[in-house]
Amino acid sequence: FLGYPLHPQGKPERRRSDHFGDLSVPMLFLQGTRDALCRLELLEEEWPKLPAAKATLHKVEGGDHSFDVLKKSGRKPEDVRAEIAAIVAEWTGTALG
Repeated sequence: FLGYPLHPQGKPERRRSDHFGDLSVPMLFLQGTRDALCRLELLEEEWPKLPAAKATLHKVEGGDHSFDVLKKSGRKPEDVRAEIAAIVAEWTGTALG
């Protein structure tokens, strides 16, 4: 899940997580720490609904819903994209290998 939209923007009470308990496949969540569609503390509240051995969360520090970071972070967009690609490749090799 690249930027899972847990809730509509500005409506964190409307969570899209009722189906989490029904999931049984390996899952990788990549979430920006500034994602307006997925406040991380809310995702962490919903996390116990997911099968523990099947779900992995990677936080992209400073990333928004599109994983864009603020210039003051000192990170370049290509660095963020490389981080995401590396995490997906590593996870795919481990979880699906």
